[in-house]
Amino acid sequence: MNKTDKIYIAGHRGLVGSAILRKLRANGYEDIITRTHSELDLLDQAAANTFFRAEKPDYVFLAAAKVGGIGANSSYPADFIYKNMMIGFNVVHAAYENNVKKLLNLGSSCIYPKLAAQPLKEDYLLTGALEPTNDAYAIAKIAVIKLCTAYNKQYGTNYISVMPANLFGPGDTYDLENGHVLPSMIRKFHEAKISGGDNVVLWGDGSPFREFLYSEDIADALVYLMEYKNAVEIGEFVNIGTGTDITIKDLAALIRDIVYEDTPGRICKIAWDTAKPNGTPRKLLDIARLTAMGWKAKTELKEGIKKAYAAFRENAGGKLAGGKNEI
Repeated sequence: MNKTDKIYIAGHRGLVGSAILRKLRANGYEDIITRTHSELDLLDQAAANTFFRAEKPDYVFLAAAKVGGIGANSSYPADFIYKNMMIGFNVVHAAYENNVKKLLNLGSSCIYPKLAAQPLKEDYLLTGALEPTNDAYAIAKIAVIKLCTAYNKQYGTNYISVMPANLFGPGDTYDLENGHVLPSMIRKFHEAKISGGDNVVLWGDGSPFREFLYSEDIADALVYLMEYKNAVEIGEFVNIGTGTDITIKDLAALIRDIVYEDTPGRICKIAWDTAKPNGTPRKLLDIARLTAMGWKAKTELKEGIKKAYAAFRENAGGKLAGGKNEI
């Protein structure tokens, strides 16, 4: 990419999209296009086509999506499969119709089989059954990966896909029912601290392992790949992660200690609701291919959580409000 190229970020108000926007601006890119959902509904194919014809972006970051945790995925599977598939298909096809030089499609590690060997290598895709609690979302993400691959093969486009670990950071959604595990924990422990409560209830039994990647790191990786790597080098997609994971039980203890760091002598107990699902037992990404491409995560988990909690407290004067993780 050149500094004068026109760049469109689909989903610029979400966790990843907002981080991409900050990274591009920090790197000196000036011609960045954004649209809110009210300004451009990416579920509307005609609207997407009209937008691309008018703006003619050179590069596209496809970070727009409907996202959520186990609760949201289990409750709204139709929304997750329809909206994510339509967003992806409409943006990719509009990019092709309007000669976009390069597109980066953001996927999710939930695309891998539930019981795949660890760590998860890129060639494990479609080698087993998906985790039932988020299979609708996973199928939509897989479909868009395959769409990018098909366009590259048939039309010679330069569309790359990436599969990140669980993401967190400033601008996250702290919805207790529908949010992801790490931001939901931050909010639960924060609420307990400010209310004087001495007990927090969390889903499952705490045994699953998860890998977490700070939002500023994923933005750094995405801009790096967009600047220096092409589809022919990446292949169908590449994993982006830290190469290390942690149990949900240990994550909870870590977040609790960070939240209560400024209140010495106060702590709260953690109770596990084993009637709730655990999800996939483990999701550790194999990052060997990305490491060989010259990129490595910089932010340690504890440091990232501290930054995320500080941003959470600053948001709306410390009120319990989340960010925009949808289109």
